[in-house]
Parts: sequence; C-alpha cells; structure tokens
Amino acid sequence: MLRFFYILVLLTTVFLIACQSKPNDFSLVKKSQEVKPKVEVIIDCNYSFEEATAGTNAPKEVLNELTLIPVRYYSTDNKIHMGQLLTNKEIADNLIEIFDFILKLKFPIAHVIPIVKYDWDDNKSMTDNNSYSFCYRNTEFSKHAIGMAVDINPFFNPMRWKDDYKYRVNKPIGAVYNPARQGTFSASNPVVLEFEKHGFRWGHNFTTKFDDHHFEK
Repeated sequence: MLRFFYILVLLTTVFLIACQSKPNDFSLVKKSQEVKPKVEVIIDCNYSFEEATAGTNAPKEVLNELTLIPVRYYSTDNKIHMGQLLTNKEIADNLIEIFDFILKLKFPIAHVIPIVKYDWDDNKSMTDNNSYSFCYRNTEFSKHAIGMAVDINPFFNPMRWKDDYKYRVNKPIGAVYNPARQGTFSASNPVVLEFEKHGFRWGHNFTTKFDDHHFEK
C-alpha cells in the first residue's frame, strides 16, 4: 500500500511539472515565430545610367560629371517610394543626406524620377509634380544643365514672377501656391533649412522670381 502511495505521488509530480512547462514552451515557440512586418517600398523607377540619359543633347563632358542615385521618400499617398536622381557627382552625397532627412520628417514628395520619362520636357515634369535634378536646358543660366540644382514638388511650389515681371507666365501653368498644403515650402520649413545648411541657395530668394521648388549650388 505504501509503495502504491509513493508511485501515485511520483506520477502526480511529473504531471504537474509537465503541465507547467507547456505554456513556457509554447510562448518560446510563439515568440520565435513573430516576424516584424516589412515596410512596403513602391519602386517608381529603376533606370540604368544609360537609360536615364538616353536622348539628352548634353555633351560627353557634362555626362561624365553625372551620377544616378536611388532615393527613398514618403510620397503623397502616405507610402514609401523608391525613385532616382540623375545629378552632379559634386552634390550627390548632399542629396542623399537631405533625402534621408526628408524621409525621416515624412515630408511628402510626389515623384522623384529622371526627366527622361517626360521626354526631357521640364514643363511636363513640373505639371506632374515631379522632383528632379539634371536636365540639359537653358545652358547659359540653368544649374540643371550640369546637374547642380534640384526641384522639389514644383506643382506645390510653383515659380512665381515678382511684381516687375507680372506679365510673364508662372510655372507650372495652373499651379497655385498654398503654404498650408503638405509638401509646400516656406522660409521656416525644416527641408529648406536643411538645404541651406548644406550650402544650397533657395530659389525663393532670386531677384526676379519666387522659384520656391528650386535649390542650387
């Protein structure tokens, strides 16, 4: 009888230990299966350098100064996008740092696609609110012709002529400056300040026009 009692106690102890171990074991398995959700990145373009420069009239010496960099940005659809900037090698590192800063702010940028998509027509690009750097045009005065400028959200930040030049057409046509709209610049905007910290000149301070989407070195 005593032997039976010892056996019963032993079995009861084993059963209790087994029951207590199951929740712990299950929790470890469950924890190992937990996977952090991946952030979806929408690819807006994936050009090679040759594709991004196809059809340009720029001479070889200008093209040799350019580089194609990938940039991530928080777009107007509240999602992360991956685009590309065709720009001058001298400002490439600056732009990578600035776009990282813009992404952390979740400052919305509509598109960042080399202007080859728009047949090298900056009017089409601006109307689509596209941000870009290099475009071989207006070579006598435009920093875009050598990739030393970048335009950000041009439809949200249209170029507006100052009083003495009101007879000229603002660009892009149909765009209206609304400082309350997300993605729009003002003098105190952190993105503007970040560009200026990196030595860029803001187009708002040009003599004849408010070129709010434009930053150049």
